[in-house]
Amino acid sequence: MTGMPWPSWARWSEGAGRYYTVGVEEEVMLLDPSDYSLSESSDGVLRRLSRELAAHMRPETHAAVVELATGIHVQVAVAVAELAALRSRLSRELREMGIAVASAGMHPLAAARETRVSGSERYRMVADSMRSLANREPTLALHVHVGVPDPDDAVRLLNGLRPAVPVLLALSANSPFSRGRDTGFASARTVIFQAFPRTGTARRFADYADYVRSIEPLIASGGLPDPSFLWWDVRLQPALGTVEIRVMDAQSTLTDTAALIALVQSLARLVLEGEAIGEDVGPEVLAENRFLAARDGLQARLIDPGKGALTPIRTLIEELLTRCHPHAAALGCSSELDRVQQLADANGAVRQREWAEEAGLTKLMSTLTACFPAGCESLGEPARRVGL
Repeated sequence: MTGMPWPSWARWSEGAGRYYTVGVEEEVMLLDPSDYSLSESSDGVLRRLSRELAAHMRPETHAAVVELATGIHVQVAVAVAELAALRSRLSRELREMGIAVASAGMHPLAAARETRVSGSERYRMVADSMRSLANREPTLALHVHVGVPDPDDAVRLLNGLRPAVPVLLALSANSPFSRGRDTGFASARTVIFQAFPRTGTARRFADYADYVRSIEPLIASGGLPDPSFLWWDVRLQPALGTVEIRVMDAQSTLTDTAALIALVQSLARLVLEGEAIGEDVGPEVLAENRFLAARDGLQARLIDPGKGALTPIRTLIEELLTRCHPHAAALGCSSELDRVQQLADANGAVRQREWAEEAGLTKLMSTLTACFPAGCESLGEPARRVGL
C-alpha cells in the first residue's frame, strides 16, 4: 500500500503534533451507597452532570460504568492534576445524585445477572455483536494515549511495547475478586475481558503500511466499523495520532494511576529513542507471560527463553525502572515514576486482599469509595485509617 492513499479510517492524525504527549482514560464504577452494589444509572448520570464535567465523561459498555477522560498534556503532572480535579468533581456531583463512585479492575461482588448495557449507540452495537459476552460483570481499565505524530513511529512503539505488556499488567493488577470470591488471579479482569475477540497482544507489524493492509479487510468488508473495535493490549488510534496502552487494570487511587502514566510515557521514549525493552520473543512466550502476570501479579515468574529459566517479575521491574529513569528525567516525570516502586512493593490486588481479610468485601468496597477522590492518596494506609 506504499505510495497509495490511505483508506479514510487509516489517515494518521498528527494530534497535538508533539511526541510523548499523554491523555488518560479511567473507567469507574457507579455504586449504590447503601450497600455498594452497582448502580446501573450511567444514562441518567451523564445527562445530569455539569457541562464542565460532562465534557470529560463518556459512557461505557455497562450501565454501571462511566469513563473519565483528560485532555492532551505534555507533562504527566499536569495530566494527573486534571485527573485529580475530575475525580473530585465527579465524586461531589454524584454524591448530590445519591450515587457513590470507586475504581478497580472489577467490582468484587458483582455477578453477571446484575448487569445491563448502557444506552450508547456504540455499546448497543457492541452488545449486538458480542451477545451474551456483553452481559458479563463489568471490567474496568486504565488507558493511556501517547502522542506519536508519525504512523511508522507509532508502529515501532506498538511493536516495542509488546515485551512490556506483562510488566504493566503485573504492576497494575487490581482485580483479585469476582462474584464475591477470590479468583486466584491478581487481574481477573484480564482473563474475563479476553473472552471478547480481538484482545491480547498484537502481532509485530513491519510498518504502518503492513498494519493498514492487515486491518483494511476487516473494515472494508463491514466486519468492523473502525479500528477502535480492536481491543488489543496496545493499539493504534489513527484518528487521534496516538498509541493507546490498554492492558492495565483501573486504579483505585490517583497515586497509583500517576505512577503508571509516568511509566508508560517513559517506556515510549525509551523505545522511540532506539532501545529495546526486552528480547523479541515469539507469540507463544508473550501469551504465556501475559497469563502468568495476570494470574500471579507481583509474584509472577516470567519465561526468559535466552536463559531457559523463569525470572521473577520484580527483577524485571527493577531493571526496567533503572533504564527508564533518564527518560523520565528528560520528560519531567521523575517524581511520578519513583512511585512505581510503591506498586512493585504492593499493587492494588495485594492491598485488596489484605483489606478483605481484615474486614470483608463489603467493607472493602467502602474503602475503595473513600479512596477515589483526589484527597485520598493511597490504599497503602492501614484499613482503619480510611474508614473500615
